[in-house]
Amino acid sequence: MIKLIVFDMAGTTVDEDNVVYKTVRAAINATGYDFTQEQVQTAGAGKEKSQAIRDVLALDGQQHGDDEVAAIFEDFKVRLKQAYADLNVREQPGTSEVFADLRRRGIKVVLNTGYDRLTAEGLVQKIGWVVGTDIDGLVTASDVVNGRPGPEMIHKAMALTGVESCEFVAKIGDSQIDIEEGQNANCGQTFGITTGAQTEAQLWEAHPTAVIHSLKELLPFTE
Repeated sequence: MIKLIVFDMAGTTVDEDNVVYKTVRAAINATGYDFTQEQVQTAGAGKEKSQAIRDVLALDGQQHGDDEVAAIFEDFKVRLKQAYADLNVREQPGTSEVFADLRRRGIKVVLNTGYDRLTAEGLVQKIGWVVGTDIDGLVTASDVVNGRPGPEMIHKAMALTGVESCEFVAKIGDSQIDIEEGQNANCGQTFGITTGAQTEAQLWEAHPTAVIHSLKELLPFTE
């Protein structure tokens, strides 16, 4: 029986037109690279964003120092803040209804993300979700030492909601690293969703419980 579902944000519960990975690409390529959007999303999807930048840079087979990664990350944050200020951020279709259905049945809902807390809280506020009313918690990459695919964010979500066994936890996200995060936390179920960064075929490569195409398709797995 599922007691807690940990939902990724961008691409899973938040529809932001892949602006994060478009911005990652813009910040990297502004320094002279020419990575494609597909390369950025394959290497960086779901990760803490400085790690995503590091892993995209590594695709060229060269050594890249911490200073270079840090400089690109700082530029990325400036660009993303402006992008979100200009963007009509909205929830993925049916998200609030799914949250309400789960919480009505006593299933806890926590968002987790590779964003830092400031960015994540800004997104949540922009959509209008309130912790304690619409969701039960928010865990971000800056709240833990080790982000995805490590299990720390899921363990923190469990602590926040009083769920003691990973067997009763499900994780859902739009990238392989979301699924791997759930598997590394020994979650009872893991789900990929095709509304974001990666394709159905890419998601199946991580061997989730299922791959779904909308959040409402998650509900039968929780009954």
